[in-house]
Amino acid sequence: MIVVAKLGSSTLVDPEGALRTGTLAERVADLVEVRSRGHRVVLVSSGAIACGLGQLGVSERPTALPDLQAASAVGQGVLFQHYVEAFRPHGVLPAQVLLTSGDLQSRRSYLNARNTLERLLDLGTVPIVNENDTVATDELTFGDNDIVAAQVAVLLHAGLLALLTDRDGLYGNGSGGPELIEEVSSDVDPTDLALADIGSGTGRGGIRSKLAAAAMASAAGVDCVVASGTTSGLLARAAAGEKVGTRIHHRGRRDSAFKLWLRHAKPGFGRITVDAGAERALRERGTSLLPVGITSCEGTFVAGDAVDVVGEHGQVIGKGIAALSAEEIRSVAGLHSDEVRKRLPGADEEAIHRDRFVLAEGPSV
Repeated sequence: MIVVAKLGSSTLVDPEGALRTGTLAERVADLVEVRSRGHRVVLVSSGAIACGLGQLGVSERPTALPDLQAASAVGQGVLFQHYVEAFRPHGVLPAQVLLTSGDLQSRRSYLNARNTLERLLDLGTVPIVNENDTVATDELTFGDNDIVAAQVAVLLHAGLLALLTDRDGLYGNGSGGPELIEEVSSDVDPTDLALADIGSGTGRGGIRSKLAAAAMASAAGVDCVVASGTTSGLLARAAAGEKVGTRIHHRGRRDSAFKLWLRHAKPGFGRITVDAGAERALRERGTSLLPVGITSCEGTFVAGDAVDVVGEHGQVIGKGIAALSAEEIRSVAGLHSDEVRKRLPGADEEAIHRDRFVLAEGPSV
C-alpha cells in the first residue's frame, strides 16, 4: 500500500518561525517504520518558506508573492537538507519533488509526474513533495499542501492519506464541549461536517482545506486520517487501520485514472448549461453531450480544454473535455446533428464525448 503523509507548518514550525528539527526527525523515524512494514511512503512537507525566512532574518511572514517565493527559494534546500540528515541514520534516501498545479493540468505531465513518483518508490527512495512556491503563481497554485497531498494520493492510487497537524483530529460540538470525531462514514461528504471552532497554527492550510483534501481523496477511493503530527508511532498505527485521530472512509470504488485526473486535477475553463433532457441522459444513460441539449455556454476555451457542465438551475453535473471551442458551441447550441454538420463542416458532432466526461457526484464506476 502507498501511504501519503502530509506534515504541516503548524507541526514543523514553532511560533517564532523556527523549524522543529526534533519533530522532523521523529516523523522521519515514523516513515521508516511504516516502510519496514511493507508499505511505500511519500511525504508532503511544508516548512520551506519558514526555513527561508529564518535564513533571511525575516521575523514576520510577508504577504507579497515575490517575497514568499524568494523565501521558498532559500528555504527549499535548507528544509530538504534537514530531511537528508534525518533519513541518513536509517539508510534511506529521500528524493525532492517540487510540483505546481500546472504540472497536473495536462494529461501528459500528469502521467509523467505519476511515473516519476512511482519510479522513485520502486528505487526505494522516499519522495518528499512540496508545492513549488518559487515559480507558482496565483493561477497555478494548489492553495496549500493539504491539497497537494490529496492530489498526490489520487495520482498514485494511494491506500491512505494522513494529514498530520497540530491537533488530534477533527472535533465536533458535544454536550460537554468539543468531542473528537473518530470516524466519518463513506456516505458522508467531509465538507458537510459541523465542526467545533478550535484554532489552528501556522501555514496557509486550515481545517477547511483538510476537509477539502479529505473529500477529494475519499471520493477517489483513498482513506484519509487527520491526526496529531507530534505523536510518535501514530502513522504506523494509522496504516495498520488502528483508531487514531479521525478516519474518513473512502466512498465507492475508484474511477479510471483518466477520470480521476479529469475530476480532480484538470481545471475547468468554461461552463456549459444543458436542459433537463440532456442532464438525464448524462446522469442516467452515460451518453455524450450533443449540441441540441445545450442552452448556453460561458467562458473562453478551445477544443481540448475542460469545461464544467451544469443543469438548468446551476447544479454541477460533471466535467468534460470539450470537442469544440466556446465560440463553436455557442454557434450550434440547441441545434440537431444535421444542422451542426451544415454549420460546422468537419467538426465533431458531439460537444463532449461520453468517454471524456465524468460525473461530479455519485458512486464511482
